[in-house]
Amino acid sequence: MRHGRTILAATSDTASLDTEILLCFVLSCKTAYLYTYTEKNLTNYQREMFNNLINSRKAGTPIAYLTNHQEFWSLPLLVSNKTLIPRPETELLVEKSLNFLDKDKNNQVLDLGTGSGAIAIAIAKSRPNWDIIAVEKSHDAMAVAKENARNLQINNIKFISSDWFSEIDELRFTLIISNPPYIAADDRHLSEGDVRFEPREALISGANGLEDLEYIIKHSYHHLVNGGMLLLEHGFQQGEAVCKLLVEHGYTQVTCFPDLQWNNRVSFGLKL
Repeated sequence: MRHGRTILAATSDTASLDTEILLCFVLSCKTAYLYTYTEKNLTNYQREMFNNLINSRKAGTPIAYLTNHQEFWSLPLLVSNKTLIPRPETELLVEKSLNFLDKDKNNQVLDLGTGSGAIAIAIAKSRPNWDIIAVEKSHDAMAVAKENARNLQINNIKFISSDWFSEIDELRFTLIISNPPYIAADDRHLSEGDVRFEPREALISGANGLEDLEYIIKHSYHHLVNGGMLLLEHGFQQGEAVCKLLVEHGYTQVTCFPDLQWNNRVSFGLKL
């Protein structure tokens, strides 16, 4: 492990953790195994695999893409470079969804742009009596989402290939939820950190980052039942603009909720 930590020290703030994760991935073991069997030598194949992973991590490739794994809502999810990496702040969407709706009712939920399926699967796992539709226009991302649902034995999600509402017809929902693209095309963060490796179409939304949010806000109203709710994740500086759009399009009780870092992250609107 010392070899891996040394290589990553200059480029990663989590060199020790990265090394442990990658070595566990190579050996298909838990962390405790590394410290219990310290004398174990890698095979030539394992050593080559480990060195390749370390070098890729040194170049900046996210750990999640190297291991094809990311935990979300305490669930192990498959990810690929065709999907966004699920992040802890997005769990706020799941938390609010579960808190706002009656858990005993057969609620109808629409997850727009499901990606790896993280949000839909987390809700479906927590509320097996709810019916969830998860839409995604990327066929590669949809394949990942479906595999995650199969792996976790989720049976209450229907996956639909759709560009937002294009294949939803006249369906109405109790809740519409989305973590859409919300980064401006010229945002400097696109050239920093893990974001450099994530699919651009899942990140960028026009010149100001609001194009997809505005589209969803405008068209969701028609697809909500009376008393239905819209929950949207957005950038930490977009809360005011998103709330203004919600009000302009007829939503009431508009509220913006902060994430664990107290950044405005999720906005809510109610259709009366």
